[in-house]
Amino acid sequence: MKDTFGRIHNYLRISLTDNCNLRCFYCMPEEDYDFTPVSRLMQAEEIETLAKIFVEQGVNKIRLTGGEPLVRKDAGKIIAALSKLPVKLTLTTNGTRVKELLPVLLDSSIRSLNISLDTLQPERFLFMTRRDQFAKVYEAIQLLLEHHFYVKVNMVVMKGLNDTEILDFVEWTKTQPIHVRFIEFMPFSGNRWSSNKVVSLQEILDIIATKYEFDALPNDKNDTAKAFHITGHEGTFAVISTMTAPFCEGCNRIRLTADGKLKNCLFSKTETDLLQPLRRGEEVLPLIQSCILSKAKELGGQFTATNFEQIISESIDNRSMITIGG
Repeated sequence: MKDTFGRIHNYLRISLTDNCNLRCFYCMPEEDYDFTPVSRLMQAEEIETLAKIFVEQGVNKIRLTGGEPLVRKDAGKIIAALSKLPVKLTLTTNGTRVKELLPVLLDSSIRSLNISLDTLQPERFLFMTRRDQFAKVYEAIQLLLEHHFYVKVNMVVMKGLNDTEILDFVEWTKTQPIHVRFIEFMPFSGNRWSSNKVVSLQEILDIIATKYEFDALPNDKNDTAKAFHITGHEGTFAVISTMTAPFCEGCNRIRLTADGKLKNCLFSKTETDLLQPLRRGEEVLPLIQSCILSKAKELGGQFTATNFEQIISESIDNRSMITIGG
């Protein structure tokens, strides 16, 4: 599946739900949030059907996202079905339900998980997520490591909030095989983004360089993260520099929202409904192909890395992060 810029799309991110048991302000606009009714969500069999269509067209990696994918009651059923496909299956989760669903994960083809964790301080975790769940998330990470999963920890860095913890996260990689990914704060509907809250790739590296010497690791052309390693550390760290050094040229990702809309970019204005045509028995492949062909050169055509400081977040035409699926 190739777009007009020659990019081949073989990585599908599927959101299982827009529901979540945490309330991170940069992802979910309000505490009292109207989640999508179950009838409007893709059902387990519909997810499997669509996934098979994408696999037939060359997709070889699928990531399950949310909201929080593991709060969905039939998450285990979906994971089991997709584990049978010839793809690398991965999962992004906040970790709060990992312990309960560990048997499902062990029985699946999933061997790598991304855990969202923006602070190592329990009090700050409560402030950021509005839920007292830090201990449960940290326990989940340790449990996954014990069972030899490859664990990435996603930290959205925000100036004046958690940027003082960058070195703490890097220190974590010294004694455990944790792969920390520092993520530049991105604008979405309702997340109170402003450019002065962004901690850039260079700023993150400069902070780490005050204490550590590190080497860049080789990157694949499709990688979103610029990875680094410190001699003697078991783990690694990386930076996802969407705002200041985007990676659009090598983008191979497409996103399927929980309500069955295909987004060809995280920041795309338009979406292509696959769920309703599928339910009507119509062919969805032409819709998929058309969506990919309409993909903008970079950042959904809404802004560029050279002008992000002038962005007014309210002017971004997009969903909230929780309804996109990461």
